[in-house]
Amino acid sequence: MATSLNNLARLSQGQGKYAEAEVLFKRALTTREQALGPEHPFVATVCENMADLYSQIGKKDEAEKLQARARKIRSKR
Repeated sequence: MATSLNNLARLSQGQGKYAEAEVLFKRALTTREQALGPEHPFVATVCENMADLYSQIGKKDEAEKLQARARKIRSKR
């Protein structure tokens, strides 16, 4: 389910539906964290995708936090 949410979020982002994309990314992130744990590489993927959205819409601080989280997760693998 999280993969579908992530994919729908990317699609929404591509269509310029940024608010919808943000909601979907948040749901994907929560779902993956609950199913796989907060340090799983798939969680990092959603963080990276959501950071891309935030960069695109000018939420630079949030984007940087998510990128840092993704890097931390990936450095543990």
